[in-house]
Amino acid sequence: MIKAVFFDVGGTILDETREFADWADWLGVPRHTFSAVFGAVIARGQHWQESFRTFRPDFDLATELERRAAAGRAEAFGEEDLHADARSCLAALKGQGLLVGLAGNQPAHAEASLRALDLPVDVIGTSHGWGVAKPDPAFFDRVVRDGGGDPSAILYVGDRPDNDARPALAAGMPACLIRRGPWGHILDMPAVAERCLFRIDSLDELPPLVAAHNSAGR
Repeated sequence: MIKAVFFDVGGTILDETREFADWADWLGVPRHTFSAVFGAVIARGQHWQESFRTFRPDFDLATELERRAAAGRAEAFGEEDLHADARSCLAALKGQGLLVGLAGNQPAHAEASLRALDLPVDVIGTSHGWGVAKPDPAFFDRVVRDGGGDPSAILYVGDRPDNDARPALAAGMPACLIRRGPWGHILDMPAVAERCLFRIDSLDELPPLVAAHNSAGR
């Protein structure tokens, strides 16, 4: 039985299209060029920040975030950046009586921004707030703790097989991969995908899948 569902944030709940466009503009790089390099970095299995270092070798995320804030161009997101299927999916799962949470690798400003969206969730956790980032097992230990303590009853949903599904499975949780965003379309890890409980193309698919799974387990 699934009793809790936790979601990755960037790419899963949030559409990062505008965010990456803003970064391209900040770096002074054509958006199409930045997107192409970003995709190549993912395909090579490199850390996503290598995309930035292609254009600025000394790139440091924390430093650049401070510079952007000082220049009045702070990184931010709002309702318009939510995927269209996010809010309804979260609400539908809450309606099934499940504990619903968000847990993703996000910078310092993100937790307040997520809370301001007033999403139908019980838990909001970020790598900055928790002091540990995916795919570190300690991150998923925190998900298990906040999700009720039984990993087998906590579904983790994300777009990345490497950072989301694989470490969630290693922690004893069932996992769901959503095929969206650059990682969802580029990073192919069949051995991980085959072990996932669900593989979906839209969050609209998830509530009925969870309901059917729980009904079958009764």
